[in-house]
Amino acid sequence: MQTTLEILTHPLLADVKHGFFTRKGGASSGLFSGLNCGRRSTDQSDMVQLNRGRVASAMGVPATGLATVKQVHSADVVTLDLDDDVTAVREICADGIVTARSDVALAVLTADCQPILLSDPDMGVIGACHAGWRGAIGGVIEATVKAMQGLGAHNIRAVIGPSISQPAYEVGDDFMDEFIAEDSTFDRFFGQGPKGKPMFDLPAFGLMRLREAGVEAEWSRHCTYSDPERFFSYRRSTHEGQADYGRLISAIAR
Repeated sequence: MQTTLEILTHPLLADVKHGFFTRKGGASSGLFSGLNCGRRSTDQSDMVQLNRGRVASAMGVPATGLATVKQVHSADVVTLDLDDDVTAVREICADGIVTARSDVALAVLTADCQPILLSDPDMGVIGACHAGWRGAIGGVIEATVKAMQGLGAHNIRAVIGPSISQPAYEVGDDFMDEFIAEDSTFDRFFGQGPKGKPMFDLPAFGLMRLREAGVEAEWSRHCTYSDPERFFSYRRSTHEGQADYGRLISAIAR
């Protein structure tokens, strides 16, 4: 069994410890083969715990220092203060988490949605958010930036990690209509697919929201759907008729 983790990094976040973990190097098997870190998946809980422990070790924190939230596709963000219990925070329904603490690693789970890692290295403030289409249009990106600014951040950089790309993201007309009803200029994030259906560019939409919030931002340009050897994908698992799917993890620490 391969135990070497594959961790993708980006030069924009070179001043902080961070990583977009692929599925390589994990202990799970079957549908979840590799580094599945999803507590709410139907994978064996001890395997998920082992995988998360490997991530924590790679990030230089104890297993109890890997801070996540219960993701619900919301625009809610948790600020992790010095006295907060990381284990308790894991039960809070939210999709963003920020802190100025140096003893934890913030992490989000994804399987096509955008994992966004953010940092102001000068002020020692970091953040992470889970931004699928619903969270992105709902304001989770802006809420994460605002929460970081509340801790003193003012020069924020962000990287969007492995996400589903436009060529793999066919949506319905009602989906596109919802975006255009929000802002008519959002039609630029949709192309026409080979079947005549709209194709949505989620990472481009995320980059726009970050940059309009005053954040210097880039996308890693990895597509979760098109690379099954490295990434879990909810949409790919659905197309293949699978009963469940693994969750990737992305983490950042000071």
